[in-house]
Amino acid sequence: MNALDPSLLSSFTPTGTLRVGINFGNPLLASLDSNTKEPKGITVDIANHIANKLKLAIVFICYQTAGATVEAVKSGDVDLVFVAIDPVRGADISYTPAYIQIEGAYLVKGSSPLTKNEDVDMPDNEIVVGKGSAYDLYLTREIKQAKLLRSANSQAVVDDFMSGTGNVAAGVKQQLESDAKRYDGLRMLPGRFMVINQAIGIPKTRVGVEKINAYLSGEIQELKASGFIAEAMLRHHVQGAKVAE
Repeated sequence: MNALDPSLLSSFTPTGTLRVGINFGNPLLASLDSNTKEPKGITVDIANHIANKLKLAIVFICYQTAGATVEAVKSGDVDLVFVAIDPVRGADISYTPAYIQIEGAYLVKGSSPLTKNEDVDMPDNEIVVGKGSAYDLYLTREIKQAKLLRSANSQAVVDDFMSGTGNVAAGVKQQLESDAKRYDGLRMLPGRFMVINQAIGIPKTRVGVEKINAYLSGEIQELKASGFIAEAMLRHHVQGAKVAE
């Protein structure tokens, strides 16, 4: 892809530096390196690639939840974020095509009578989910009978669940599986209740947003076609997800 012309570049990055919002709420995509104390992960790799292509300095601004990351891009505090494609967020955010797909799943206690995803949306069930996460937004739209109980963030879901909140935990399949290893007597319901498409998002308020988005979309398509995304997934040990088509 060719670089953005100067007027679009200044609209995209008004401070002259690419400010990237990184969400630590989804460890499949980003986490804090315990040695360097800097963010690492597939989203960091993609952001660095884009900054290098545009010859921009880059700064990472880290958040603990997807909701906080979304608010930052809506307010203009960051220029680019990595979030799940969602129609509610789409009112303020322009998305590229997805670069990765992640499964959402349910976790229950071993003694639970629930055996399949279709059992969950019943009046007596209470689903614990990270506030403002893609799962929260999806379940808010789709759940008709069960009750949603919102944890402060996705990382707190299983701990809240084990402390007695709700009877179903919802979230990233791999994170639930990892968290469940800290406790005895938990099991995943088979399959998934949703597939989440993760993409780059930029503020719709930027002048020339359609052309900026077209540029970033082209970069994402090239990174998928070249194997960059797949290699980043391997490097960061991302399992249970796949490169988006």
